[in-house]
Amino acid sequence: MESFLRFMKPGDWAVLLALAAATAALAPVAFRGGAAEKAVVRRDGIIVAELPLTRAARIEVPGALGVSVIEVQPGRARVASDPGPRQYCVRQGWLSQPNAVAICAPNHVSLSIAGRASSHDSLSY
Repeated sequence: MESFLRFMKPGDWAVLLALAAATAALAPVAFRGGAAEKAVVRRDGIIVAELPLTRAARIEVPGALGVSVIEVQPGRARVASDPGPRQYCVRQGWLSQPNAVAICAPNHVSLSIAGRASSHDSLSY
């Protein structure tokens, strides 16, 4: 490691510092999704409900294996129950960040949080 540092010149350090600063400045722009505004519930990729994150709601979504229950509280949403065998989407817990997703693959149901700007166009199973 010391042999490598021996070859570094002041200009090399300046370039590394500039790249680190540019990365830090652009990271928020690259990962923005806006404020979380609504919960989007899909069945087989088709939107079945769009629920605002401003008020509490609870809906039941029939899926391939049975009924998934989606719960919304102000600022967050979750899959409260699902008939799937492994319960991965239930274990995701509360979703509150834009572009967060809980997918109940065996039941063909998904829950995503949407902001003003989305980083992707659709979900696929």
